[in-house]
Amino acid sequence: MPTTIATTTASAQLLRKALRQQIRAARQTLTAAEQQQAASQLLQHLPALPQLQQAQRVAVYLSNDAELDTTPLIKWLWQQGKQVYLPVLHLFCPGFLTFQLYTPNTPMRPNRFGIAEPVPDVSQLCPLTALEVIFLPLVAFDATGNRLGMGGGFYDRTLASLPCQCNAGTSPQLIGLAHNCQQVAAVPTESWDVALPQILTPARLWQFAPRP
Repeated sequence: MPTTIATTTASAQLLRKALRQQIRAARQTLTAAEQQQAASQLLQHLPALPQLQQAQRVAVYLSNDAELDTTPLIKWLWQQGKQVYLPVLHLFCPGFLTFQLYTPNTPMRPNRFGIAEPVPDVSQLCPLTALEVIFLPLVAFDATGNRLGMGGGFYDRTLASLPCQCNAGTSPQLIGLAHNCQQVAAVPTESWDVALPQILTPARLWQFAPRP
């Protein structure tokens, strides 16, 4: 039995690795014009999102590796008077994230992955449960809300303590962002994966049945 489990896990890992490579390659073929169009189309869905109408504290991320460009989204949130928070690698708990206030004047620095993040400032941190909406990245997703990340597990670990997203009033609400080309038939899952209740693409808002 242990051998079978190990083989299954190894097989899933190989599938996940191959899927990451495939989808990352697909989105990297998008031209600058296609990226700009995708970001503009995404914005058209935002006014209809009920989670954003009353939310004041919204976490986003800075795009990397040909991810859907979040710059227009961040600017739109600022225009709506929202407080925007960015993920920052946790200084004392490796593998976890904290969320820090981000303004046009926030000092930035590259983290160990070369991704820009705010210079750590504990006075600007927001507790995870005080955030009202978290837009998070993904590499691939399927029609049931399974999310495949980059493989570091940062979001999965950080969000694992949150209550079930079954209740519409649960805070924070999780919304994945992706290009249309990042949808796949099925995402091979692991026990620690955090499934998403909603995923927003340029084409549509996907909403999935809640899970315990």
